[in-house]
Amino acid sequence: MTYEMDIAGLKRDLPLCKVADDLYIGAFVMFGDVELTVHCAAELLKRAPEYDYIIAPEAKAIPLLYEMARQSGADKYFLARKGPKAYMSGVFEVEVKSITTAAVQKLVIDTADAELIRGKRMLIIDDVISTGESLRAMEELVNRAGGIIAGRMAVLAEGDAQQRDDIITLAPLPLFNPDGSIKA
Repeated sequence: MTYEMDIAGLKRDLPLCKVADDLYIGAFVMFGDVELTVHCAAELLKRAPEYDYIIAPEAKAIPLLYEMARQSGADKYFLARKGPKAYMSGVFEVEVKSITTAAVQKLVIDTADAELIRGKRMLIIDDVISTGESLRAMEELVNRAGGIIAGRMAVLAEGDAQQRDDIITLAPLPLFNPDGSIKA
C-alpha cells in the first residue's frame, strides 16, 4: 500500500508502514531523493523566519539540514547526534521517544556547539513532526545551550502536529488505518 501526495509541487508515493495494530504511517524518507531534498529545502527557506543557525536531529533530516544550509549560504549548521561521539566533550543530552523508533533515544550536542549556539537565533528543522517528541528534545537542547528558538519547521506534519500553529510545514501527512484508508 502507498499514499500518493503532493509535497510542495512534487508527487511522491509513500509506502504505508505499520506502527501499531490499528495505526499505519506514510513513510517519508528523503534519503536518496535529491530532487525532493533540494525542492523542500528551497520551499522551507522561503517560509523561514530570521535565524542565525539551523539545527536538526540525526538522522533522516540530515540531507534537508545540509541543503538548507547550502542554499542559504550558511557556513555552519548543527546536528543533534543520537549519542555522544569520541570527539565530543561536555555533552548536553536529552531523551526522546519517537513514533518510528521502539526504544527511547538520546539527542546530544557538545559544549563546543553549545558555545556557538549561545545567544543565537536557532531554526529547528526536521523531516516530519508527528508526536512532537523530537521537537521537544531539540528545543530543550537549544535552551540548555542558551540559544533562542527562532522557529520550528518540517517538511510534513503528521497526526496531531497538523493542528500546531507554532510549526511551519509544507504539507500535512495523514495517519492511516490498516486497510490504507485515512484515519478520521
